[in-house]
Parts: sequence; C-alpha cells; structure tokens
Amino acid sequence: MPSQVESALALAEEYCRNRGERLTPIRRKVLELLLNSGRATKAYTLLDEMKKTHPGSAPPTIYRALDFLLAARLVHRIESINAFTACHDLTHCAHGILVVCQECGTVTELHDPPLQHALIAKIHLAGYRLSGEDMELKGICPACQEKFPVAAAAHHH
Repeated sequence: MPSQVESALALAEEYCRNRGERLTPIRRKVLELLLNSGRATKAYTLLDEMKKTHPGSAPPTIYRALDFLLAARLVHRIESINAFTACHDLTHCAHGILVVCQECGTVTELHDPPLQHALIAKIHLAGYRLSGEDMELKGICPACQEKFPVAAAAHHH
C-alpha cells in the first residue's frame, strides 16, 4: 500500500507528463518535502532538508523548483509568512481559501466554491482584480491557541 505522499507524487508525475513537462528529481524532492511537512515551509528550510540528500543544492536550485511547482499549481505560496505548502488536492485544485497559522505555519484549505465566488464577485464589484488565485486568511490554529493563549488574544484587535 503506497503512502499518501507516494501516491501524491505519482499523481504529480503523471500530471506533469500530461502537460508535457518533467517532474525532475529535484522538483520531486521539493514537492515530497512539502508533502511530508504538512505545513507551510520556508525556502531556506527546504534548502537545509535538500542538502541532506542533494549536497550541492543552492538557493537558486530550490527557487527554480518552487517556481516550476507554483506554475504547475502543485504548491501554494503563502504570502503572509513567505512560505510554501503543497496543494492539498494536487491536480484538481480550485485554489480555495487558505487559512494560515501565523505562529506555526499550518495551512488549512477551505473548499467552499459558493463562498469563494461570492467573495470574488464582491471584490470585482469594488473594482478590484485579484492579484493571486489564493485567498489567504491569517489566524492562529487551535494547537497554537492552546500553547500561546496570549498570542491568540493579541490577534483579536
């Protein structure tokens, strides 16, 4: 029985092949690290992890892999904490609403298309065009609320 991560990687490989692109070993490894991490991870953390298996890795290596994965929509960039997370629904992502814990980087994707469409419609009515596909909400996850009740309270301005 392949692990969830392995089946996700197989899916991603097939998806890239169908797009006429290659999930190179480095791209695959970066995606694997993000899938294993299960939370938003900063590029330099990915770099440290990569060096364990690919000692020659340098920042450009990671950024190029991330750019590819972002373009293929296999990962999300979490702007508020400048980190990356694997897309929960690898190849069919409707790019939901991401709720990001500002303490630990846990990301929860809310899939609620009607809510999302309503929100986008409101934004367009206000004359704006969204600059990204992801809508990012900042928050404090349940685990961090228990650990840092003061931080959680401070975020309620």
